[in-house]
Amino acid sequence: MATLSRRALAAFALVLAVTPAAGQDVARGDSAPPIVFVHGDREGAGFWTTTLWRFESNGYPADFLFAADIDNPAAPTLDTTPEPNRSTTEQAAEAVAATVERALGATGAARVAIVAHGRGCQTARNYVKNFGGAEKVARLVLAGCLSHGAYRNAQDQRDAEFNGAGHFLTGLNAGSEVPEGIPTTVLRSDRFDLYAQPDGRFIGLPGKPTGVSYDAPALAGAENIVLEGVDHRETATAPEAFIAIYKAVTGQPPARLEIEPEAEPQVSGEISGWANGAPTNMPLEGATLSVYAVDPATGERRGEAVLRQTVGPDGRYGPLAADPGQPYEFVVEAAGYPTTRIYRGAFPRSTAIADLRLYPAEAAPVAGRLLSGEVVNMMRPRGDFGIDDNATLDALPVASRPEAEPVPAVWISAVAVTEPQPRTVLGGFDGEVVAARTTPDDSADVAWIELRY
Repeated sequence: MATLSRRALAAFALVLAVTPAAGQDVARGDSAPPIVFVHGDREGAGFWTTTLWRFESNGYPADFLFAADIDNPAAPTLDTTPEPNRSTTEQAAEAVAATVERALGATGAARVAIVAHGRGCQTARNYVKNFGGAEKVARLVLAGCLSHGAYRNAQDQRDAEFNGAGHFLTGLNAGSEVPEGIPTTVLRSDRFDLYAQPDGRFIGLPGKPTGVSYDAPALAGAENIVLEGVDHRETATAPEAFIAIYKAVTGQPPARLEIEPEAEPQVSGEISGWANGAPTNMPLEGATLSVYAVDPATGERRGEAVLRQTVGPDGRYGPLAADPGQPYEFVVEAAGYPTTRIYRGAFPRSTAIADLRLYPAEAAPVAGRLLSGEVVNMMRPRGDFGIDDNATLDALPVASRPEAEPVPAVWISAVAVTEPQPRTVLGGFDGEVVAARTTPDDSADVAWIELRY
């Protein structure tokens, strides 16, 4: 939402009054357990990039931060009916269990903290309740959850994961909603989470009651924190959310919100794609990557590629020795996909989850329709665009936001460019600006501006 930064600064001003000196390291031990971050439906480990950077900037040990990456991140229509590129509740919980074991083995700790978002909340709770996690988890921090469903229907689709009256969620909520002996913090929006709405317009049922309310993410027995004005993703990624997450895990507020740059960031990640109408987190073996440093104002390439690589069976690329003040263009070619050019701002810190996901052209409609010709797309992976946000693409407000909808519910937009000569397209949100270039001589390629915040 438009007032996010002002609220964050006001909240942080209060934090500074009671915070240790900036840069103070967090000691390993009870105040710094290994943290396993769990992404939501259709997301991936890279969702948590800025959160990990903020933890590290506050002195949290980088080797104590782990992000789960569920191979098939979307839920099936019914949990009892397998679908290609969909993970059941059991499969998702097993993926979290594997990441927890990796974290415990790497650190020697006895327990982890879990920070989860969206579908990841239910996945983490399912792991704790039904898959042996109760003895291995010290704390839960859950953001933007569907704790009581996106809707309630006791007559139909009882096997749907997000049906609050269905078998999965009623079983998960039976007895105590909070696991005994595991302190639990829940972060929710006041009324701007598109999956906690009394009206069904965001689940294809406009004008019909969902049976859930704005407070549906809350859990009885948890510390339930309301973050005013944030959208579904921002419950985990907004500055206010980071303050709450950090304090819940460490017992103290963070010393800084700003990401502290490193001198020589090392950047790597996985290349994945799209299958059966949804994104995957499965490696695209054989994909080729070329990375170019680009002019921050124009998006034009500065010389030859700084990295060229064909990825192996694990789909991973890098490391790229990045300049912390330099934006980059990532050009990916893979069988079955158009050439994809992804423009990203500078990487201030090292990351192993700078993942690159390829989309088919039909995955990015604008206001329900596909644009023709030379198209530049823009995505905001860690938040949605609201009607009162300062979000522009090619000097115009992003085109995909419904005019009368107060709830941010669109994270992708695009603009068609008709000029026959290459030119710059700027995309921005809340002060961040990323430049891309058109390529009229190659109408089959796809360009993306990917925002950080």
